[in-house]
Amino acid sequence: MNTKEYISSGIIESYILGLASPDEAGILECVMKNNAEVKAAFEEAQKTLEDLATVQAVTPPTDLKSKIWNKIQQEQPAEEKQTVFAPDIPVARPQEKIRIKGNNNWKTFAIAASVLFLISVAGNLFWMNEQSQTKKEIAGMQEEKKTQDFAMQKMNQKMEMVSNPDMKVVMLKGVEKHTDSKAMVFWDKKTKAVYLDAEKLPKAPEGMQYQLWAIADGKPVNAGMYTEEKDSRIALANIPKAQAFAITLEKQGGSPVPTMENMYVMGEI
Repeated sequence: MNTKEYISSGIIESYILGLASPDEAGILECVMKNNAEVKAAFEEAQKTLEDLATVQAVTPPTDLKSKIWNKIQQEQPAEEKQTVFAPDIPVARPQEKIRIKGNNNWKTFAIAASVLFLISVAGNLFWMNEQSQTKKEIAGMQEEKKTQDFAMQKMNQKMEMVSNPDMKVVMLKGVEKHTDSKAMVFWDKKTKAVYLDAEKLPKAPEGMQYQLWAIADGKPVNAGMYTEEKDSRIALANIPKAQAFAITLEKQGGSPVPTMENMYVMGEI
């Protein structure tokens, strides 16, 4: 073990705190006599703990001297009180450097330092937990606001389409097996673009997709595949003429012809 490894092993701190074994203490004392680097490390560690004791020093009450003397007087026999004189007990000054002697005192300050460290760690953990919880709540509120803003945006978009005189609105109602289903087609009479509001339809199963059909001259014409991103905002197709619209549930990507048993809604113009 080299000098740096010996210093970093913690033996110096154990010695100062009175935790080193007699053998370890004897070896350290011998090494310090012959190794200036180890001795310097010892003095630095000792000064650090002395500074800690100085910082933690507390000024005793100003009447402490008189209280101690009165206590001594009360406990002594009457005949001894006449021959005993009050000693001159100096009052400790704030932040006065205190040189601590004896391993017992070092142990006391080591325990105090450990307690303060644990309190600090617990406080930091509590603060971090509170911060984490606050961040989660803020993120939740931001996500909720984003959802509300998007819903409001879609609602405004639909209101504009409904109030547009060039937009033909076609209500699609549920067929026999899906009487609760509803949908709405917006057909621009100028551009012939077709938009679909299908929020009242059940969510399509995995691997399936809703397909819009225009009925022109008695024949179904593919009017585009529906996705939630396109709802009321992106045209599914351009349909020059139609007498009715219908929606079927097809495999992902659509079908060249409608699956009649999977029809959900239909509406005439």
